[in-house]
Amino acid sequence: MSLRGKTAIAGLGITRMGKNYDHSNALGFAAEAISLALEDAGLKRSDLDGLLVTTGVSYRDGLASFALQDSMRLTTRLLADVNAGGSSAGTAIAIAAQAIVAGTANVVACVFGDAPLKPPVAGAKSGGAGDAYGTLRGLDSAYGAFGANWVYALLAQRHMYLYGTTQDQLGAIAVAERQWANRNPLAQFYKEPLTLEDYHNSRWIAEPLHLYDCCIVSNGGVCVIVTSAERARDLRKPPVYILGVGQGHHPGPTLENLDTGIPIAKETAFRMAGVELKDIQVAELYDCYTITVLLSLEGYGFCKKGEGGAFAAQTRLGHNGSIPINTGGGELSSYYMWGMTPVSEAIIQARGEGGERQAPKHDIVLASCQTRNLSTHSVVVMGTNP
Repeated sequence: MSLRGKTAIAGLGITRMGKNYDHSNALGFAAEAISLALEDAGLKRSDLDGLLVTTGVSYRDGLASFALQDSMRLTTRLLADVNAGGSSAGTAIAIAAQAIVAGTANVVACVFGDAPLKPPVAGAKSGGAGDAYGTLRGLDSAYGAFGANWVYALLAQRHMYLYGTTQDQLGAIAVAERQWANRNPLAQFYKEPLTLEDYHNSRWIAEPLHLYDCCIVSNGGVCVIVTSAERARDLRKPPVYILGVGQGHHPGPTLENLDTGIPIAKETAFRMAGVELKDIQVAELYDCYTITVLLSLEGYGFCKKGEGGAFAAQTRLGHNGSIPINTGGGELSSYYMWGMTPVSEAIIQARGEGGERQAPKHDIVLASCQTRNLSTHSVVVMGTNP
């Protein structure tokens, strides 16, 4: 049974991002995002009967969905923690749509919250992204391989070796996304431009990745409210219809190839939505690193395998470019809320609420979510017409 056009996104809630210490933990940001999304949709808390929760690395107490439901005094038919890393957002939206079509829920909140950054303490050693995301893993860490940076650095090195990809091409992606962020008041780098020279002058994180090849770290929360298409049409904001969803999970890139789970997820979602790549008018691609964007361009077929670097440099992906990609600045320059970063910007674009960064054509929008070297992937195709 196809889900095409039977459900819609009716509410979007986004908290302040970045060095935001309004709440002490991820669930505080998640609760705020839910309240903002309900207000955006014109719904009451009592209307919610589904809650799908993803928390980032900062919440380690377990049972986040139960704790959040209890603290917000919700009564639900559908309750679960959803954690497939960065692909969780698309996965949660798919679960919500399936539940609504099946009649097991009516209004579902898909929410992400994280609070990896801690307020500065006078005289204390600074803690931040490294402390939050630098997970130690036995012998790997003994050789300096901890966190995620080194994994993507190896992918970038391999792509350079196989296809001649250059540092300038990776830098072009970072610069283009900053151009979009400079037009996005929600972005952490809203007022801070970036040149290719700035990119090259930034410090190495894990060669060949510079500082600006890597995503920023944010405290905050994002919530998406999913309901039936019929109900969404009677609510406060224009519905953003869920046309297709898909997942693709793959062992991941190897020395022999750089294959990912993208083609699997794409095939499912595009078939359900009844679209082809040429129909996509705006693409929000997961961009924890510049190399992730490059591999996604290839994985979706925007260009041939091995040509992602040249494609990114030649088509100018920024606001003067030929293809609207990561129009809010993405995780590199806007905010890092895992898969909710591309999902939230896709909704904003589909609604036509992008302001200075609004793409002129936005009837069919792609949101792409992934995790850990692109081995796990989810896709949501959204539209203005069911």
